[in-house]
Amino acid sequence: MPALNITFTDEELEAVRAAAAAEGKSLKQYVHDLPLRERQRALFVRYAAGFGDRHRGEFDEAFPGEVPPAAARRGEAA
Repeated sequence: MPALNITFTDEELEAVRAAAAAEGKSLKQYVHDLPLRERQRALFVRYAAGFGDRHRGEFDEAFPGEVPPAAARRGEAA
């Protein structure tokens, strides 16, 4: 199985150890999970932003008093 050697300063390593302990994980498991969680987070953010863009008009219709409406943010006439 492929592996990585990652270099940390003493302060960085202590911070990573503390984060792992806070999640109840070993240092190895915590460092393993980080890029996987980041990938999931990035996919979620991309989906959520796209969803918001696709439904912005519906939101503006449902909540006309919200400031600023999408058209105003883009500099268009409402």
